[in-house]
Amino acid sequence: MSEGPLTIVALGGNALLRRGQESSAANQHAAARAAARVLGPVSERTRLVVTHGNGPQVGLLALKEDAYAEGDPYPLDVLDAESGGQIGYVIELELDNAIDHQDTVALITRVLVDRDDPAFGDPTKFIGPLYDEARAKQLAAERGWTVKPDGESWRRVVPSPQPREIIQLGAIAELVEAGFLVVCVGGGGVPVVDAPGGHEGVEAVIDKDLASSLLAVGLGADLLVLATDVDAVYVDYGSPEQRAIGATTPGDLRGQQFPGGSMGPKVDAVCRFVEATGNRGAIGSLDDLDAIVAGEAGTQVGPA
Repeated sequence: MSEGPLTIVALGGNALLRRGQESSAANQHAAARAAARVLGPVSERTRLVVTHGNGPQVGLLALKEDAYAEGDPYPLDVLDAESGGQIGYVIELELDNAIDHQDTVALITRVLVDRDDPAFGDPTKFIGPLYDEARAKQLAAERGWTVKPDGESWRRVVPSPQPREIIQLGAIAELVEAGFLVVCVGGGGVPVVDAPGGHEGVEAVIDKDLASSLLAVGLGADLLVLATDVDAVYVDYGSPEQRAIGATTPGDLRGQQFPGGSMGPKVDAVCRFVEATGNRGAIGSLDDLDAIVAGEAGTQVGPA
């Protein structure tokens, strides 16, 4: 790798598209432009690799597939690739507009999962828009979906198997070494399994934070930042007793309970990275990214 610390910044779906906001092209460009204004200054003092979620976008693509009556709908792995290209292009464009000292390149990334992962029998990954309970259950009955509560609303859930290997890790490392700002592992990557002759796609959406953690470990990153729409990890979030966690360790975080559909995977992902590398991880608001990278904001997770 070329010199300078390497930081992986994972942009959550709620960091790129606010909860309940219409998933329109204009809103995506505006959100990516705002993200680029934050990422630009950070890129001047650290090598950056940017990953991103795709929950709202892949859900919208799936809805459009369901609405098209001609032929079979495209499977989720293809929709993952579509959304990865769509969001990656927008982020790449806005980063290149905001940054003069290096070029940005977006890469549709395949991620290996196990064919027999138990997640295929227990869907948990939220995709698509928010519904009230009655409408969600009606759609579930009509379309064969699985739906679960997401905060005060309901959403469709799909299988989210564990990421095992970043297939294009070597290519990503070479791009970083060559001086590019790389956008990759979009939406957690396109899920593939081992098959005769190579790999084949499967119907799933990989958790972006877990895939980003695996990428950060593989690249030997100095820092993993999971950027979301809250300023830190909270204990008893949403209650009068809620308390932000500042500096902490994986052991302390794993001793707390966090919602499985939102903060839980982020905590697990950052803990995995710190435990595997002994380097620093952080969770916080994209707006505070500069201070998070400096260790002055968000939930900062270090080795015990």
